[in-house]
Amino acid sequence: MKKFLKCLISILLLCYLIGAVAWSRLQARDVMCSGVAIVVLDSLNSNFVTAHEIARELGDFSNDAPSMKLTDIDTDSIERRLGLIDKIESVQCRIYTDNTVRIDIDPLHPVLRVFDRNKSYYINKDGKRISATARYHTDLPVVSGHFDSTFRAVSLLPLVRYINSDSTWNALVTQIKVDGPNNIILVPVIHGHVINIGDMEHLDSKFDRIRMAYTDILPVKGWNYYDTISVKWGGQIVATRRAKALHHTVSAVDLEAEHEEPDLGTMLAGDTAGVVSSNAKRSN
Repeated sequence: MKKFLKCLISILLLCYLIGAVAWSRLQARDVMCSGVAIVVLDSLNSNFVTAHEIARELGDFSNDAPSMKLTDIDTDSIERRLGLIDKIESVQCRIYTDNTVRIDIDPLHPVLRVFDRNKSYYINKDGKRISATARYHTDLPVVSGHFDSTFRAVSLLPLVRYINSDSTWNALVTQIKVDGPNNIILVPVIHGHVINIGDMEHLDSKFDRIRMAYTDILPVKGWNYYDTISVKWGGQIVATRRAKALHHTVSAVDLEAEHEEPDLGTMLAGDTAGVVSSNAKRSN
């Protein structure tokens, strides 16, 4: 008997819940929107986008919404539409319990500024880009070079993240100059030379050799003695003396034999030290 009563009570409660949900939905069908709030969450104060611009993008929606039923407002469609705007990183559209529609706009979070010939633009972590204008400015790593469908500026993001993750490199590198996918050049705050890292491979090894150049070579030879420090070849540091056109490198063995410092460069990589000519083949 007790089991029967428990089952009966459970069935009655289930029927009540179903009825309550159905009644709530019927009531909600007639609930009118009481207004629209557009909120720009701009922690960077970049001015990439304003609430007024979003309202204009939505046309008459902001004005018409108070005369619309909440069930007629497609929040997913609003998010998709606004998400296509280049100035927006992300967007969320929700209906609140006070019957208002709130649209939260997160402006683009640029991580890089690119100068490509006569164009300049910002890009975010996903490669979404917005043309740079005087209206919005933010202090970011700068890349200069020419990019196309085969080599895009977004491919440099791993290098930018690597530099930003280390306080030393972040303070040292002021610009990245790209002469091609195999000639990526770092411009340091120390004037007089640049650093050619080659391509995007083996960044740990390359930056270890850059550190070696700054601690063991340049303090001795002078900060303006070389115009280019190259770590593009595996296990080597190749330095070009100012006013000389060709690379000239000296191995660790040669240094011991001559008992003098190298004129143009030093290659230190344990067992991988050796001599590389100007047409040396790149290795890992």
